[in-house]
Amino acid sequence: MKLLVVGGGGREHAIIRSLKKNPSVTEIFALPGNGGIAQDATCVPIGATDIEKIAAFAVENHIDYAVVAPDDPLVLGCVDALEEKGIPCFGPRANAAIIEGSKVFAKNLMKKYGIPTARYEVFDRLADALRYLDTAPIPTVIKADGLALGKGVIIASTREEAKAAVRDMMEGHVFGASGDHVVIEEFLTGPEVSVLAFTDGQTVKPMVSSMDHKRAGDNDTGLNTGGMGTVAPNPYYTPEVANRCMEEIFLPTIAAMNAENRTFKGCLYFGLMITTDGPKVIEYNCRFGDPETQVVLPLLESDLLTVMRSTTNGTLAETEVKFADKHACCVITASSGYPTSYKKGFEITFTPEALAHTYIAGAKEENGKLVTSGGRVTGTTAVADCLEDAIREAYRLSDGVRFEGAYRRSDIGKRALQALK
Repeated sequence: MKLLVVGGGGREHAIIRSLKKNPSVTEIFALPGNGGIAQDATCVPIGATDIEKIAAFAVENHIDYAVVAPDDPLVLGCVDALEEKGIPCFGPRANAAIIEGSKVFAKNLMKKYGIPTARYEVFDRLADALRYLDTAPIPTVIKADGLALGKGVIIASTREEAKAAVRDMMEGHVFGASGDHVVIEEFLTGPEVSVLAFTDGQTVKPMVSSMDHKRAGDNDTGLNTGGMGTVAPNPYYTPEVANRCMEEIFLPTIAAMNAENRTFKGCLYFGLMITTDGPKVIEYNCRFGDPETQVVLPLLESDLLTVMRSTTNGTLAETEVKFADKHACCVITASSGYPTSYKKGFEITFTPEALAHTYIAGAKEENGKLVTSGGRVTGTTAVADCLEDAIREAYRLSDGVRFEGAYRRSDIGKRALQALK
């Protein structure tokens, strides 16, 4: 089988490595891929949002199955375009990808169908939002409606911060058109849990839970990033919590999307908070999370391609989705200064052992060498029988990833270990 994977980050590298395990796979094309992914797939310089060119490439190269991984092409209708050309796909159509593409849509969906989430108000006029913030409970959460590279959420601890965030979004257009509408919502407290779930629009089969570390600095200090590391499973996601999530959140979400004629197929990401009132949805994503994918897929014992195709074909109920009873830890190595300003173009070197366990995100090939080209450069993952061993091994392996200005948090998994104790 000839496969096409749209995207070019660490998540896509993890997906490609997992797909390669299927013996029927003869070739994988990554559009656009990156310098590190080139070790595992044929990279083609077509951007992930160039929908027309992606569809044309798939037809010309007789692609048997396509995986659309990032949010932008999903929201823009990449799956729709490929399916219209007769290419079966993993991922939701645009009318279902809106569950991530519009936070206003997602919040209104949850309100309409009684899915537990934070209380909220929606605004499309700056003056109305500022007036509301005069009396809103503080701290509060300000969200840009549309996609904003994972950066469109501000937790404001004062009224001044909240008003500044709203002005930046609605008046300053720091997130472009994504800030034309804003959601101002209740600040929830409790442990956060990420759960990715396979679904064919009827059946839901959750993957192993995970814990992301969003802040740039140790002890959850500094700016929010795309994620500095992950561990799986998440100790806060107990069997009791999992059962409540299935009954109160996962199945009702799929049923709600069907009721709205927006059947969701692919991977639905549930960002959850375990509050004193039970689990609540913080956010939905219409795809695999990054870097959650880098700890979840190494624990998958079932064949990924078989599972993906069952979501497309509507046969997920009859398909085994099995995960190892082990622990995984992924440590991100980033460029110093990320997520604000950082330098690029530094050569990356690996020990052979580190390379075998590392997914490459922000890197490109230049004069036969792999050099840094982004903020989050690599993610190094280890699997072990206990979480402590997985963390220790992930850090040992990540020491074998070297480039000038390399930076990583030193406490990935610390909170999870404390929870286990």
